[in-house]
Amino acid sequence: MRLVLGFLLIVSLNALAVPLPPAVLRELKSAGIPLSATGISVREIGAQKAAISINAEQPMNPASTMKLFTTFAGLELLGPAYTWKTEAYLDGKLENGVLQGDLILKGYGDPKFTIEQFWLWMAELRARGLREIRGNLVLDHSFFDLPPIDSGAFDNDPVRAYNVTPDALLLNFNTLRLRYIPEGNHLRVIIEPMLEGVRLDSQLAPQAGSCEDWDDTIHVQANDERILLQGGYPASCGEREHNLRLLSHSRYVDTVFRAVWHQLGGSLSGIQRDGSLNAGARLYSTHRSEPLSLIIRDINKFSNNVMARQLFLTLGATTATDIPRSSAAMRDWLKTKGLAFPELVLENGAGLSRLERISAEHMAQLLQSVTTSPYSAELIASLPILGIDGSVKKRLKNSPAASHAHLKTGTLDGVKTLAGYVQAQSGKPWSVVFFINHPNAKRAQPAQDALIEWLQGQ
Repeated sequence: MRLVLGFLLIVSLNALAVPLPPAVLRELKSAGIPLSATGISVREIGAQKAAISINAEQPMNPASTMKLFTTFAGLELLGPAYTWKTEAYLDGKLENGVLQGDLILKGYGDPKFTIEQFWLWMAELRARGLREIRGNLVLDHSFFDLPPIDSGAFDNDPVRAYNVTPDALLLNFNTLRLRYIPEGNHLRVIIEPMLEGVRLDSQLAPQAGSCEDWDDTIHVQANDERILLQGGYPASCGEREHNLRLLSHSRYVDTVFRAVWHQLGGSLSGIQRDGSLNAGARLYSTHRSEPLSLIIRDINKFSNNVMARQLFLTLGATTATDIPRSSAAMRDWLKTKGLAFPELVLENGAGLSRLERISAEHMAQLLQSVTTSPYSAELIASLPILGIDGSVKKRLKNSPAASHAHLKTGTLDGVKTLAGYVQAQSGKPWSVVFFINHPNAKRAQPAQDALIEWLQGQ
C-alpha cells in the first residue's frame, strides 16, 4: 500500500503524468537542471515495466556507471575465477645463476599487478636460480594491439592517476605515490615505489596557506629521467600524499625492476628495450593475478579507470586484442542475452569518455539481467554500499537509506550519474538509474539522493 501511495505523488509536465517525487523535482529546480537533461528509470526487480521512466530512451553519457556493463560482461564471458598471467622467459643459457642473454617479461593485461606482487615474483625468480642477467630486459606489450594513446587527451591533465592508459604489461597502475612531510623550514618528499635511474628533484618549500586544493600548489614536470617538483606546500596540512602518472609504461617497469632486482641481490648488465617474444625463448616463471571476482570489486567500489580499461580489452582477447575486438565481444554477448542496445557507444568501457552512450532504459535492462545471472551475487557485491564503503562511503551516511543500496556512480564535467539497487523498507528490491547530462550536473547530487531516500522509504 505504501508503494501505491508513493506513486500518487505525481506532477503534470507537458500534459503527461510523470510519477517523480516532489522532493526530486525541487532539487532539480534548485540546481537549475531541467527534466530534459535527465534520464531516469526505476523498476521493481522482476517487473516488466518501469515504475518511473523519464527520457529513458534518450542516449546519454553514463560516465563511470559504464563500468557496470564492463564488469558484468567480464563475469559472464570470462567467469569469476578468471586470472591474468604475466610470464618471464629466458632468451639464452642459464648456468650457475648467470643468464647469457635476455630476460623477457610478457604481459597479458593484468589489471592489478601491484608492487608487492611484483617484488614476490622477482624473489621467486631469484629463488629459482637466476642472479645475473648479462643481456637486456625485454618488455613484451604486444598482447594489447593499441595505437599510441595521449594520456592527457581527456582533460589535458596527463599526470592524474585516473588518466593512466591501458597496457598489456601494466605494473602497479603505472603510478608513483608522492608523500609530503614538512620538517620545520624544509619539506621532505618520499617517492614510492623505489626507482633506479630516475632522479627526483624537489624544489618545493613549506608555505602558509589553506589545505583546500593543496595539490594545486605543486607543479610537476616529468620525463623518463627526471621528476621536477616546484611551487609550495601548505605546511599546515601536515603529511599528505597523492598518486601520479609520471613515467611511460616501459620506463616504469624498467626502473622498478632494477631497484627490486638489485635489492634482491641480482644484477642486470644490459638496457631495457621493448620487443616481442622470441620463438627460442624458454618459459621460466608465470605470475597469476587475483581472480576476476576480486578484481571487479576494485573496479566498481573505487571506480578504477585503468583496471576497467584492462578488463574491457581482455574481453576481446585471443592471441592479441584491441578496442574493436572488445567492442564486438560485448555486442555479441548482449545478443546472446536477447538484449538490443542500438544507441550503445563504446570507447574504453570505463566511462572516462566524452563519446560513450547508453540510455537509462537499457542500463535498467542490464541491471534487471544481472539479477537472473548465476553471477549476480558477485556483481552486486562489487558495488559500493551506500554510506558504508567505496565511492559512496560518505553519501547519505546518516540517512535511513544508508546500507540499503548498492550503487555505482559516475562524475565528469557536465555529467552526474548513478545506477544500482535499492532495498525498500517494505522489503521490495528496486533497480534505479538516474543520468544527468547538463552543465550544472555537479549540483545534482541532492536530487539523486532524494530519489534514493524516497525509494528506500517505500
